[in-house]
Amino acid sequence: MRATLASFAAAATLVAAHVTAAAQGVKWDMPTAYPAGNFHTVNILMFAKDVERATGGKLTITVHDNGSLFKANEIKRAVQSGQAQIGEVIISNFSNENPLFGVDSIPFLATSYADARKLWNASRPAIEAALDKQGLKVLYAVPWPPQGIFSAKPIGSVADLKGAKWRAYNPNTSRIAQLIGAQSVTIQAAELTQALATGAVNAFMTSAATGYDSKVWEQVKYFYDVAAWLPKNVVFVSKRAFDALDEPTKQAVLKAAADAEVRGWRESEEKTAWYLDQLRKNGMTVDKGSPQLRSELRAIGETMIQEWSQQAGAQGAAILKAYRP
Repeated sequence: MRATLASFAAAATLVAAHVTAAAQGVKWDMPTAYPAGNFHTVNILMFAKDVERATGGKLTITVHDNGSLFKANEIKRAVQSGQAQIGEVIISNFSNENPLFGVDSIPFLATSYADARKLWNASRPAIEAALDKQGLKVLYAVPWPPQGIFSAKPIGSVADLKGAKWRAYNPNTSRIAQLIGAQSVTIQAAELTQALATGAVNAFMTSAATGYDSKVWEQVKYFYDVAAWLPKNVVFVSKRAFDALDEPTKQAVLKAAADAEVRGWRESEEKTAWYLDQLRKNGMTVDKGSPQLRSELRAIGETMIQEWSQQAGAQGAAILKAYRP
């Protein structure tokens, strides 16, 4: 009898432990590289809130912004290794791993939101498959506003950038530095303000959004809105963490992700003009760049499209054919 009672007690303790764990729910950490006020981060916070609400608190996502948990170039590995369950990266940062990841940062391949959407639709299956092999499941992607050139001095042609201390944030921006004769310095967004203040960089290509976040007008005064490309941030989750969820929770995550993608694309496009206005209001000169500058940059873009096509092989050719048949 005592043995039987002991068995019942042990079973009851085990059941109580499972009930307590269920009541506590699942908690995910989500590192991001951008500040709390950035539209990507705001969108992610809404996504996290949507997930918590839809699951009744069964899944909560804690967002760690501005590289506070992991730096930009560490986030992908952190999710792959289980140090975090979900993360956001600018996917082109990892094109050295796979050239497919850099298709959205090839200069002048896709220069509008409509073209960026078309390119994402053409490349998404291949990118999802590549990340799947690395243990990651894509949830959604949102583009940055079009990339332009920030400079401490006026620029009339590519020759004016020769010798500049050029901030690069991915392999393609490093390649641009080589082609224009600039000195490439790898600096992620969270470190840009300090790099400008110390004189480590004095020219770079990025969006007006990053320029605004970093208050670049304190060091540089010119922005050339050449709309070279619209790189995307991709939000992905560890497949192991996702597969551990029950089916209703999985569906809630996927629904919140789909909503975040639609909302993020809309917000990115709507805020583009606002970011440009903020640069102007803070004393920056903003224009489209001279015809010579734009023509020379497009020639660089054609070179890089051909280089990427060779690197990406048959998959790259298929993406380009689907994008611009």
